[in-house]
Amino acid sequence: MKNPVVKGWYADPESRVYGDTVYMYVTNSLPFEEQLNLDLVTTDDLVHFKVYHDILDMPTYRGAYKAIWAPTVIDKDGKYYLIFAANDIHSEEELGGLYIGVCDQPTGPFKNVFADGRPLINRIYNNAQPIDAHLFKDVGGDIYLYYGGWKHMMVCKMNDTMDGFLPLADAEYDGCFKEITPADYVEAPYVMMIDGKYHLMYSTGKWRDGSYCVKAGVADTPTGGFVYYGDILKAAEIADGPGHNSAFYFKGKHYVAYHRRRVGDTYSHNRELCIDELPIKGGRLQPVVMT
Repeated sequence: MKNPVVKGWYADPESRVYGDTVYMYVTNSLPFEEQLNLDLVTTDDLVHFKVYHDILDMPTYRGAYKAIWAPTVIDKDGKYYLIFAANDIHSEEELGGLYIGVCDQPTGPFKNVFADGRPLINRIYNNAQPIDAHLFKDVGGDIYLYYGGWKHMMVCKMNDTMDGFLPLADAEYDGCFKEITPADYVEAPYVMMIDGKYHLMYSTGKWRDGSYCVKAGVADTPTGGFVYYGDILKAAEIADGPGHNSAFYFKGKHYVAYHRRRVGDTYSHNRELCIDELPIKGGRLQPVVMT
């Protein structure tokens, strides 16, 4: 395995393992107006990688025309669901937000769950921009959606048909949405379980420069609150601005997929897809050594 794992500018990888294959769903790291679809990178051995272009059936997503960002995927009942952000909305008067698509295979094309093309979330609850979604399946099969930009993180629980939300007992917004923002959170939540605890990785700093980095927190329940315990990814001599990560377990080892930028490269969209081993010790995530 050698970083970056593929040529080109990619960001925000969401990694999943289905069968013997690693799937990494990525943002095309281009100017917002040129971000018109999503790509997928797969590998069976962490050495050879294949790129699938344009995995969204874009005409089914009404009004989504730019800033197609930050995919997350989950499997449920033999189908694959993908949520992504579109249009970088800054008010509820703008069309866009988080859309959800579905497909019978993990490679797409993903078609909007809603026949009328609408987004899943267009509201801006508690000043949490509807971007950077992450779907997490709990041990009992319940699926939670985490998301949020502008330094606010939200959680909600998906319904059985993946087209809406179930009530949360301690929800603060519309009976379904709860804020669970940890210390120094900016964006890009990712949740995984270690020894019965829920571990959150999230990005802080500025995505456009070398200050971008990843922190970790832990909670007893999937709805928080997450208590910060350490830095996981940060700039080093080898690379700047590592962040917006996910994690996967493959052939006996834990890995982190993330994007980073070359030292000295100041163009904000020049981000590359990388993979490194993710150390875990004593039930806690440990700092990643970038290679």
